[in-house]
Amino acid sequence: MPVIRVQEKVSGLSPGDVLEVWCTDPGTRSDIPAWCRINGHRILDIAESDGELTLTLEVGESAAPGSPYD
Repeated sequence: MPVIRVQEKVSGLSPGDVLEVWCTDPGTRSDIPAWCRINGHRILDIAESDGELTLTLEVGESAAPGSPYD
């Protein structure tokens, strides 16, 4: 579910925007970076504290309207 929520949020952002994601699902550590690679976004940071992951990503060009990923 976290990847779907991130995808929905990114669809309303512009290339270069930065999104910070907080989650507790341990699978997110690999799922969101994989989704970012496929969709042209960049992970800037991954931090973990007390079972909570914080991922910071930069929106890539694929978020632009009319991209092949729309």
